Amino acid sequence: MSLPSEIDVAIIGAGAAGLGAARALENSGLSLIVLEARDRVGGRGHTIMAAPGITFDVGCGWLHSADRNSFVQIAGQLNFEIDKTRPPWREQGFDAVFPPEERLDFIRALDAFYDRAEEAAKTGHDGPANVCLEPGNRWNPMVDAISTYVNGAELDRVSILDMDAYEDTEINWRVRRGYGALLAAYGAPGPLALNTQVPLLDHSGPRVRIETSRGTLSAAKVIVTVPTNLIADEAIRFFPALPAKVDAARGLPLGLADKVTLALDQPEALPEDGNLRGATMRTAMGAYHLRPFGQACIEGFFGGRFARELEDAGDGALAAQAIDEIVALLGSDFRRRLKPLAESRWAHDPFARGSYSHALPGHAGARALLAAPVDGRLFFAGEATSPNFFSTAHGARDSGERAAGEVMGAIATR
Repeated sequence: MSLPSEIDVAIIGAGAAGLGAARALENSGLSLIVLEARDRVGGRGHTIMAAPGITFDVGCGWLHSADRNSFVQIAGQLNFEIDKTRPPWREQGFDAVFPPEERLDFIRALDAFYDRAEEAAKTGHDGPANVCLEPGNRWNPMVDAISTYVNGAELDRVSILDMDAYEDTEINWRVRRGYGALLAAYGAPGPLALNTQVPLLDHSGPRVRIETSRGTLSAAKVIVTVPTNLIADEAIRFFPALPAKVDAARGLPLGLADKVTLALDQPEALPEDGNLRGATMRTAMGAYHLRPFGQACIEGFFGGRFARELEDAGDGALAAQAIDEIVALLGSDFRRRLKPLAESRWAHDPFARGSYSHALPGHAGARALLAAPVDGRLFFAGEATSPNFFSTAHGARDSGERAAGEVMGAIATR
């Protein structure tokens, strides 16, 4: 859509948070516009057809804490089928590559780590989560690998208090047509301006002046929903400057979790919705979801510093690493049976610069600081501002709804 010269509320970013804010305000009587730098909605939620019959969520793919996830109801309203198959994360498709007794020993070590972290958080003192690892435990590198998938970062970069604040009901479902597709449908009714970058928000005057790549407009209220790395890097700037916001964003960097999907020849030889992970005793490793939804493919997951190394190696590096690891686990015959289809490179995405936030040690309070409104005109949302459901799409959506409520509250009290 064309840009208006003036608007009541401008929302920066059409990810889950921006869409949540827009939907919450759609019947408010206020004029709205959502400014999105990409040529699509959804932000870090994006579904593609990687091949005929193979749906691939390049970004978020699981309805985490599904019994409390606001997108479950939305999926029902939009006629998106929800798959309630239990995640295979703690299972194993091939005992030979990770024998049951070793797998149980690893799970015990993982659960004991989380128990120690929970006890440490009760003291109220923050620190890096890796201090909760049992010294000398053989499984420590693999526990750290789990952190790279869950937090996008190794435990030495993760706040104990923040990790403990995350609420996980351990109920995880999926959207059969794709989480990104659900986000796109959810955002379809909104007043969207795509391909519109916002480098500057000037709040020095009575209205906020918004500089964009397609011209300038002014707004009475602005909801900022961009990822923390863009605020931290000052890819979007504020005038007058907001150093407290920049500092808060820098304490909540986006970690990195990347995905790759590989077409699988002769898929019937592998279990549907199976899990594959080797007892590799190292952090730099992938985890594999065999035949998600019964599709003829394998999804691979890489996180943390290792994912960054693979991204930096260039296009195709994640797929090559995944194939090498699967071949090492299942045999050389799989090299000819696997074909790269698609992979994510979120650190190199200029409008994300990472996957999802974690608080650095000592910065657990940064989420509340980032979420706080400024002068009743600038409001902030996004997964990083969620106190308990950060790093998730529903946490982002709910934060957008919260920011919309703050806008309405500010208007009511002026």
